[in-house]
Amino acid sequence: MKIYTRCAVVASLTLGSIACGPDYDVVIEGGRVMDPESGFDAIANIGIVGGVIDIISAEPLSGAQVILADGLVVAPGFVDLHRHGHTEEGYRLQVRDGVTTGLELEIGTPNVMDWYAERDGGQLVNFGVAAGHIGARGRALGDSELGTGGTTVRLSTSESQRVEIARLLEEGIEAGGVGIGFGSAYTPGATMREIEQMFWVAAETGTAAFIHLRGGLAGLDSTLTAARNAGASLHVVHANSSGGRDIIEFLDMIAAAAQSGQDVTTEAYPYAASQTNIAAALFDDWESWDDEDFERYQWVRTGERLTRETFEGYRAEGGSVIIHSRTAEMTRAAMTHPVTMIASDGGIGHPRAAGTFSRMLGRYVREDGSMELMDALARMTILPAARLEGWVPAMRNKGRIRIGADADITIFDPLTVIDQATYVDGSLPPIGIDYVIVNGVPVVMHGEIAAGVKPGRAIKSGAW
Repeated sequence: MKIYTRCAVVASLTLGSIACGPDYDVVIEGGRVMDPESGFDAIANIGIVGGVIDIISAEPLSGAQVILADGLVVAPGFVDLHRHGHTEEGYRLQVRDGVTTGLELEIGTPNVMDWYAERDGGQLVNFGVAAGHIGARGRALGDSELGTGGTTVRLSTSESQRVEIARLLEEGIEAGGVGIGFGSAYTPGATMREIEQMFWVAAETGTAAFIHLRGGLAGLDSTLTAARNAGASLHVVHANSSGGRDIIEFLDMIAAAAQSGQDVTTEAYPYAASQTNIAAALFDDWESWDDEDFERYQWVRTGERLTRETFEGYRAEGGSVIIHSRTAEMTRAAMTHPVTMIASDGGIGHPRAAGTFSRMLGRYVREDGSMELMDALARMTILPAARLEGWVPAMRNKGRIRIGADADITIFDPLTVIDQATYVDGSLPPIGIDYVIVNGVPVVMHGEIAAGVKPGRAIKSGAW
């Protein structure tokens, strides 16, 4: 592969001599470059100019900044479709786990325009959000809380209110919303008729519905049917949480729907416990539970396991709770099933926020041998990017390492990478994620966050 330097190009356009500086802004030297889109897997050097991959070569390259990657894997930056906690703290957790693009596509936001405006000026990682059904529903019904614990989630809607919800969702897509986020498990007042009507909005705007569905296998069946009726693209979030003990059958149902031609995908995260708001409608039947059921719940602020009495007190107070509800075998089945992508569902307080991608690489690839490295990387990079690229133009250059792609790159040590966060301290960073580059700018160097850089850009729908 011939290398054309910037100096050579400039010199060819001038008659005089020219002093030559480095050919590239950043060079990644001598790493094992792995690109799941093309299957490329070789020791190579990468040259980055203007935030874009300019060259991949076996020949030496000259750069203003050189990252020595001998013994390390150079992969596309990880794309997380299901990310909560879009705050400074949340972005720091993401990037140290190798995430270069984190998107809030489950619950979304009540006001897409305001959400993006609050993050103007860049962040550590690329960021984006869905127009949220829960939030739009709350606005249409006059709910000031607009969250999973809001009072209106338990109320039914009139036809005129559903028209207003649809209008607000369309408004969110026009403002750049990456799709429409649903939490039907959190909105018991929303009938499947209402959900299907909003699926029509996803279909008509050329985006997709991202849903935390309710009701296990029966709920999956009705959700698939509603999406099929509306002609909507569907993404089922955290299959391991929603499928529970029926995870294999749950995933097989999704696979069968996809094989039949329905546009449906799903994701999972590599932990046996979930997390949510203790005040959510999801737990409205808590008083009917057996006493021993409460010990499965762990209060994030203190790490304590709950009793009937403490659950009642904290539910009145509101806050985050971790639910220990699945076995390691269920989790492994979800992570290794052919249809699952990897997404963290990470916010603040649960170890998945800090360690999802490192855990996949360290525990499932290296320690367990449950998955080949290239397969794991595909589920973290090209598959989520490709899921969105039909209506999100920016994603056509994410999730891959090729000439012309955005220089979103994660560099890790395959022999040491591992998560460290726990259910008591969910913010402990992983080890082995040595370098992370976002839009050509190194944001993690030698495992530490670089100071004073925010190269992450807004990711928006281009459907309208």
